[in-house]
Amino acid sequence: MRGMRKGLIHIYTGDGKGKTTAATGLAARAAGHGLKVLFVQFFKEDSAPSGEKRFFDNSASKTITVMRSNCKHPFFTGDKTDDESVSRAISDTFTRVKEVVSDGGVDLLVLDEIMAALRGGWIPLEEFIGFLESRPSGLEVALTGRDAPSELVRISDYVTEMLKIKHPFDEGINARKGFDF
Repeated sequence: MRGMRKGLIHIYTGDGKGKTTAATGLAARAAGHGLKVLFVQFFKEDSAPSGEKRFFDNSASKTITVMRSNCKHPFFTGDKTDDESVSRAISDTFTRVKEVVSDGGVDLLVLDEIMAALRGGWIPLEEFIGFLESRPSGLEVALTGRDAPSELVRISDYVTEMLKIKHPFDEGINARKGFDF
């Protein structure tokens, strides 16, 4: 399908559950049609368990490649955060993404938790918008994370906000394997 269509930009944002889940579903659908998917998870360590990574790694289609930044978000590391290491990991991941998609061999690029990387200043918003504007014409892009910048909302084709009405975490229930990660 490369070169035959214009790639669109999707945003899954908001404080509700389901942003990564929606992007995972989109990736599975694309792979089911034989499209090449690069699924990038910012602020995920390589060793961190997740059902989506396990599913993609075991997928019979082998058309989904997972890339992780191999660092935790400072929200989870607090005083123990090595800011330089986080900055380098996010920057290196974004550089690798640009290299991989530049040849046009990817149909769908998912940037999971990209909003946190932008909000934290690890990737400058202007640079990121430039990347989106100069991407290969057929590259579909899905962006996830809370608080999508209005500049991204404006240039996107699909914008879905996940609205939290009620969440188990508010009642002290931690994330559950198989349902939340």
